[in-house]
Amino acid sequence: MDVTSPNSAVAAADVYPTRLADEERVGERRDPVLYSAWSEDAPISRDEACHYEEKGYLVRNGLFSDDEIRSLIETSATLRANGHEIRPEDRVTEPGSDAIRTVFRLDENSETFARLAADSRLVDTAKFLLGDDVYLHQSRLNYKPGFTGKEFYWHSDFETWHAEDGMPRMRAVSASILLTDNSALNGPLMLIPGSHRRFVACLGETPEANHERSLKKQEIGVPQSETLERLAAEAGLDAATGPAGTVIFFECNTLHASNGNVTPFPRSNAFFVYNAVSNRPAAPYAAAKPRPAFLANRGEARPIAPIRGRIRAL
Repeated sequence: MDVTSPNSAVAAADVYPTRLADEERVGERRDPVLYSAWSEDAPISRDEACHYEEKGYLVRNGLFSDDEIRSLIETSATLRANGHEIRPEDRVTEPGSDAIRTVFRLDENSETFARLAADSRLVDTAKFLLGDDVYLHQSRLNYKPGFTGKEFYWHSDFETWHAEDGMPRMRAVSASILLTDNSALNGPLMLIPGSHRRFVACLGETPEANHERSLKKQEIGVPQSETLERLAAEAGLDAATGPAGTVIFFECNTLHASNGNVTPFPRSNAFFVYNAVSNRPAAPYAAAKPRPAFLANRGEARPIAPIRGRIRAL
C-alpha cells in the first residue's frame, strides 16, 4: 500500500472524505496501525506493540525521573504565569475567562519542552510506531484547572487534521506527557478502544475559520451521538490515568474526549503530535484554506534527531 504523501501543495487522492453534506458515514480504516514489525530491538515490548495495534493507544510509566518531571512541571507553571508574554495566536483561554487553557507551539515557546519533544524516549517510540522518521505536526501545553476546567468533546484528531490541515493518511501519533496526577475524577483522557480501525466521516461542511470556534468548543468534525453509542457499546470506554510523568501514546484516529474538571485538583499535560515525514500535509481536503501555522506545521518536514540523556530546565 502506498501511504506516502506528495511533496507539493497539491492534495493526494482523498481516501477519507469527510465533512459531508448529506449524512455521516462510518467506514473501515485503509492504512496500517503499526508500521514496524516488532523485534527485540524495538523501544517497546511485544505486548505493548500488540496493545497499541489492537486498542489504538499505549500507556507507559517510569520513562522519566522525578527530577525531570519536577523540572517540566515548574517550567509549565512559569509559562502559564507569564501567559501575557506568549504570542496571542499561541494561547487559548478558558471560555468566559482569561485563564490559559492551551499554549500552542510549545517547542518554540520553551527550550525545556523543545528538548522534551526531541527526547529519544518519545521519538524512538514514535518512529517505531510509524515506521518512518518523524517531525512535529503540532505541540501544545494543555491546562484543565480545578473546578472550572472545560470538557473536550469526542473526536478523531485525524479527521480534523485531514479535513482542515491536509494530512493525507493515518500515519501520525500523539504523545501526552502527564504533568499532574490524572485520576478517573479530574477529567482524564478517555478513549474508545479499537475505534481507530473505523473512520467516521462527519456531517456538516467546514465553516470559514472554524478553528477559532473549535478551540473553545468543537462542534464540526465530531461523530453523532448514535455513532458514539454504537462504538462504545461494542468496545466500552477506557480512561488513561496515571501519576505525573506517565506518557500516553495514542493513534491519530482513535476517538477520544475528556470530561470537565470540577474537582479541586488541576490536570495538565504536554502534548506532541509526531507525523511521518512521508505524510506531511498538502492542501486541506474539506476546508477552504489551511489552519494557521500554530495548529499545523506546514514548513519543511525536518526529521527529529533523538536526544538521549536527562532533561533539565533550560
